[in-house]
Amino acid sequence: MARYNPKETEPKWRKAWDDADAFRATIDPAKPKYYVLEMFPYPSGRLHMGHVRNYSLGDVIARFKRARGFSVLHPMGWDAFGLPAENAAMERGVDPKAWTYDNIARMRAELKQLGLSIDWSREFATCDVAYYGQQQAWFLELFRRGLVYRKEGVVNWDPVDQTVLANEQVVDGRGWRSGAVVEKRKLNQWFLRITDYADQLVDDLKTLDRWPDKVRTMQENWIGRSKGLRFRFHFAGAPPVGFSEGLEVYTTRPDTLFGASFVGVAPDHPLAEEIAAADPKAAAFIEECRKGGASQAEIDTAEKLGFDTGLRVKHPFDPSLELPVWIANFILMDYGAGAIFGCPAHDQRDLDFARKYELPVRAVVLPPGEDPQAFTAHMATRPQEAYVGPGVIINSQFLDGLDVETAKAAAIDRIEADRDGVGATVYRLRDWGVARQRGWGCPIPVVHCPDDGVVPLPRSALPVALPDDLEFGKPGNALDRHPTWKHTTCPQCGGPATRETDTLDTFVDSSWYFARFANPDSPDPVDKAAADYWLPVDQYIGGIEHAVLHLLYARFVTKALADEGMVSVREPFAGLFTQGMVTHETYRRQNGDWVEPREVELVAEGPTRGARLIESGEPVVIGDIEKMAKSKRNVVAPEEIFDVYGVDAARLFVLSDSPPERDTQWSTSGVQGSWRFVNRVWEEFDSQPPQLDAASQGGETAPHELRRASHRLIKAVTEAIEGFRFNSAVARLYEFLNLLKAHPASAGPAVAAARHEALSAFARLIAPFTPHLAEECWARIGGQGMVAEAPWPTFDPALTEDAVRILPVQVNGKRRGEISAPAGAEPADVEKIVLDDPEIARRLEGLTIRKVIVVKDRIVNIVAA
Repeated sequence: MARYNPKETEPKWRKAWDDADAFRATIDPAKPKYYVLEMFPYPSGRLHMGHVRNYSLGDVIARFKRARGFSVLHPMGWDAFGLPAENAAMERGVDPKAWTYDNIARMRAELKQLGLSIDWSREFATCDVAYYGQQQAWFLELFRRGLVYRKEGVVNWDPVDQTVLANEQVVDGRGWRSGAVVEKRKLNQWFLRITDYADQLVDDLKTLDRWPDKVRTMQENWIGRSKGLRFRFHFAGAPPVGFSEGLEVYTTRPDTLFGASFVGVAPDHPLAEEIAAADPKAAAFIEECRKGGASQAEIDTAEKLGFDTGLRVKHPFDPSLELPVWIANFILMDYGAGAIFGCPAHDQRDLDFARKYELPVRAVVLPPGEDPQAFTAHMATRPQEAYVGPGVIINSQFLDGLDVETAKAAAIDRIEADRDGVGATVYRLRDWGVARQRGWGCPIPVVHCPDDGVVPLPRSALPVALPDDLEFGKPGNALDRHPTWKHTTCPQCGGPATRETDTLDTFVDSSWYFARFANPDSPDPVDKAAADYWLPVDQYIGGIEHAVLHLLYARFVTKALADEGMVSVREPFAGLFTQGMVTHETYRRQNGDWVEPREVELVAEGPTRGARLIESGEPVVIGDIEKMAKSKRNVVAPEEIFDVYGVDAARLFVLSDSPPERDTQWSTSGVQGSWRFVNRVWEEFDSQPPQLDAASQGGETAPHELRRASHRLIKAVTEAIEGFRFNSAVARLYEFLNLLKAHPASAGPAVAAARHEALSAFARLIAPFTPHLAEECWARIGGQGMVAEAPWPTFDPALTEDAVRILPVQVNGKRRGEISAPAGAEPADVEKIVLDDPEIARRLEGLTIRKVIVVKDRIVNIVAA
């Protein structure tokens, strides 16, 4: 018996698929379509096992749907712009374009080695001029609609990398890559009006019933739609310059206004800047605030700091009450009005602030079952936690006794009646700042003219291509330094003008690539006819880390393009699956340096478990199990696994080790177990006669046990793949292999026939998981054509049912035993079995049977007296 040899088998079948162009997607109105897409990778130059898992998950679905008769689109591309290429250019003196395309070539070869059923004819990279030129085209359409604008805004500026950073790229007040202290600067920036679609982005989440609930919740929270009150506090005494009409505040909790003990404004608020202009201490405080964290999470967890401006405002419901106005570091200018009133008793951040600066804490919401006086006294002592739950209003004059929601409405009515404010809906979502000060990106297709201002380019001037001789030898925007590229003429007046040297955020590049895959050769950004056939993406697969920004931006751009008539769908991804990470132990030398797993030898197990360097024997510290990352060198290179065990064994392990939504820990023993399974499968097929001879087709007319098990397997694997329970599907295949071994072909004609049918089904069932092995098995039993083109096996429902059913028997409503009956047995036959059963007969002694009720295949009820 020949041993299975993946080094020969796997390349052979990959060539066969390529020669047959087996995975080319075609528009076929006679077939249902299925579009499966994994979030496309950044071309870092090397695959890791996380890539193997992600793309294997998608491949299972693509192969399964193709076998089920769908016309399948399963494409691949590259998210290729961004800082890593520029950093490589600066650090290594390489051209970022050449570096990127070299990495793409290496990763493409590795992905092809995985045997993925990808239509490579649709491949593109976002740094291809043909792609980003079309991106410029739809950007200009949005510009003309007013969805693109430019304004001055406060940004996070990295003084070393000399670029704007998103809030998420600022860690502990420093740039995520450079480590430099981030500065707050005011710059003219480009924005997309995503806020125009805020309501749609929230409301349409309800239609995404094949998205994880946690992702929909994360998006809803990020958009942060809230209904509340926008009103003005009037100043006690002369108002500051520019604030004669008062200080505008937005709140979602107008019911707690009587609990206010201060008013706070953001460090970037115009009032704060007005005060800082005349008060050096205020200016110094604001400067210190700008060095702090930029994300909401960092602000929430940082120490609450404030500066008392000395100003006072009047309470809107009781002018005799005055509240101090503070500048506070935990208030964001870009939410609401950039100003709040603080109610420490019922907001944790406000309470932390009040405790630090000895401000009063007034309880105004009484928890259920609490005594008003006792609770009021308790909160006045400044406890550790604010009360944020439900209750009735207290200590609030005309609001007393109302529940929270009723009190909110009553407070808004009073403010509106006094004409000091209005009920309003606001969003935490801000417009999308899309400008980046770097050269390796998509140029923004506008020019700056001394006479005409900002002028969008005509479509005929596209694409605006990057020059080939950009110099990345020092930080900053290489486009801005280029001696000739930015100098051009104004399309409006014909005079001298300069190109915009900012480039688009890479999130723009990934916000529409799925639509371009419908026809990447289209002369328009989107081939609408092709997009109408393929979109939406039926199954999108990627990491939870993209649950907010990438998905939100893609949803927004889809809606904007739909309003331009470029696409018909308003949601890009009908189904979303967020896969778990591939993890591995981390290892360090005694000096703290990270060590790769391939350099380490494990010593012993259990409490005495340790590790040492293979080369020197030096002891190694075993660290935490973490996501595979180059920074911690706990990455397992796929090619090392492929070389020893083959591609299919690696695929099988990452698909079978745990449910796909959970993290899986890479282990050598695990992939060795998958390798053993591959060989056990091959042994079964290699021992089977290639064809079923005529003599073996006779024999028993009743279905053999193996045949029934085969049909149950088909049903189980089909349902498991449909439900994304790939590990369960593989487990059933493992179990069935044991049954096959118990029924050799030599056991007689009936077994031989059942076995041949089972192997035919088994080869097709393993094809999504181990496609190379499946092809070799299919060929061994004389399957027609390639298994990649074979139809999915079907099952006979009658054969999936158990031949015998165990039915509970009740006497006068109480369970008194159970019987075995043939599946589907008629009531009269079941009744006879029940009445002949000795245990049931004993239970009926002395009773007269009035009625026997048989619920077919379910239960038997006997009424007796």
